[in-house]
Amino acid sequence: MNDSNHPGNTDPSFDPSEDPPFQQKQSDSPSYPPLGAPDMTEKKSTEPALSGTPGWERATLEKLAFAALNEQKATRRWKTFVRLSWLAFFVALVWLALQRSGPANDVTGPHTAVVEIKGEIAADADASAEFVNAALRAAFEDKGARAVVLLINSPGGSPVQAGMMNDEILRLKALHKKPVYAVVEETCASAAYYVAVSADQIFVDKASVVGSIGVLMDGFGFTGLMDKLGVERRLQTAGENKGFLDPFSPQSESQRAFAQVMLDQIHQQFIAVVKAGRGKRLKETPEMFSGLFWSGQQAVELGLADQLGNLDYVARDIVKAEEIIDYTRRENIAERLAKKFGAAMGEGAIKTFKAIPAIR
Repeated sequence: MNDSNHPGNTDPSFDPSEDPPFQQKQSDSPSYPPLGAPDMTEKKSTEPALSGTPGWERATLEKLAFAALNEQKATRRWKTFVRLSWLAFFVALVWLALQRSGPANDVTGPHTAVVEIKGEIAADADASAEFVNAALRAAFEDKGARAVVLLINSPGGSPVQAGMMNDEILRLKALHKKPVYAVVEETCASAAYYVAVSADQIFVDKASVVGSIGVLMDGFGFTGLMDKLGVERRLQTAGENKGFLDPFSPQSESQRAFAQVMLDQIHQQFIAVVKAGRGKRLKETPEMFSGLFWSGQQAVELGLADQLGNLDYVARDIVKAEEIIDYTRRENIAERLAKKFGAAMGEGAIKTFKAIPAIR
């Protein structure tokens, strides 16, 4: 059959095997996705999907394991650094603690040796028998020291510590045959004067405060306040007088009398030391041993001191050795840190429950 005679085909060149002309034209024009359809022209990700990559679970686990190992290494390094730092700190602390503060420099020529007694005289202070006696021994043993000067500026403190210093000064004087002079700055009272009378001569400023030859024991009583507040003190002791200095318990007359006897005895010891040290130079008055104190000028008039003068005057005109060397032993920074580090936790509790008041 001739296809040209087909009623639906008027174009003799039509070939059904070929694409229609309109279809060819449509393919040549740009195509756009329908509204709302995803944009298929976007750039595809260069990273393959984890779920589509073979062995991705193993790679992830390896990354996590390496991260954990690195973190552990960093932690170990930090701990090692901290431990080494603490070790270095304690080594430095021990080394500094062993370095004792002594004379400012090593002098073998003639000089005046000075030992300071400043601040409260107490076992845990710079003006303790431990520190002062160690400095005194170093000063007396130095062959270049022509004399030892006690440079005093103290309101007093423990009679026990003062007695230990007094005894050591007398022993060293007899052993080394060197004179000892006391030079008072602002204050030389109570236990400080107890130490000063061991010197051969006492020099003061005209306005210095000298004396206070007496003993006290202070404390507080809260029994009346506790009664008003309705607080009951529950104290159990073995021995009827074991807690007689407890501030929350009443004090009986017999207990008060017992404490007074002890104070009077220590006072008499103090008076005996003053009389032995000053001898006939004292011009005793009824008030001299009553605990009163006087100016430096009055102290010279009463025989409690010898004359007015300062450290330079004593070194230049009395000792005849103007060069002054300080032998004072002071607690260094390392020792203070060590004490605070070791005692900070218990110091507050010890002071709180300390029953016996200080005797001064």
